[in-house]
Amino acid sequence: MSLQPTIKSRIRGVVFDMDGTLTVPVIDFPAMYKAVLGKDQYFNIIASSPSGGIDILHHIEQWSPDKQQKAYEIIADFEQQGLDRLQIMPGAEDLCGFLNSRNIRRGLITRNVKSAVDLFHEKFGMSFSPALSREFRPYKPDPAPLLHICSTWGVEPNEVVMIGDSLKDDVACGKRAGAVTCLLDETGRYDSPKYANVEHKPDYKVSSLAQFHSLLESTFDLTP
Repeated sequence: MSLQPTIKSRIRGVVFDMDGTLTVPVIDFPAMYKAVLGKDQYFNIIASSPSGGIDILHHIEQWSPDKQQKAYEIIADFEQQGLDRLQIMPGAEDLCGFLNSRNIRRGLITRNVKSAVDLFHEKFGMSFSPALSREFRPYKPDPAPLLHICSTWGVEPNEVVMIGDSLKDDVACGKRAGAVTCLLDETGRYDSPKYANVEHKPDYKVSSLAQFHSLLESTFDLTP
């Protein structure tokens, strides 16, 4: 008796996070959060978060307009420092070339600003479309940006892989939209027991974009 071949799931598009996924992480997020929130509030939020994460934009939205403006100025300063040191993540160019060869769509969702996305496109010559920055509301972890991309492409969410380096933003966004999710965890920090009971867990976990490239090639039917 012969075994039936395993039918691979069809993937027609890949949606990427930018900071820490397509680009090398350069922003000191803990320092930025402390500058915006103050040390006491920062540590209080960290202590009460099951995943140890902070949704800084959500906190800012609850503040008065004047306080919001000061917070966004601090964030913009940290982001600008990051742009000055912008580097492409190892494996990103090969991965994009591979997706091009298979005619697989590429999109991008970031909580960074549009100017950062524009600089990324200009500096590295890669195109992601749609490329949604935090000017698109609501932003991740809400599923809206990913669902918008799927609608624009004319594909179902389960035909898309969302990859990013954040459980609370990227994986949660993908899961809520109904997409396949992949967590990029270069250092293995998400192996920590404190992440064992998070609400949204990734379908796959990789330590590099090269490993993600191999995962796509071996696990899925890549049909545009």
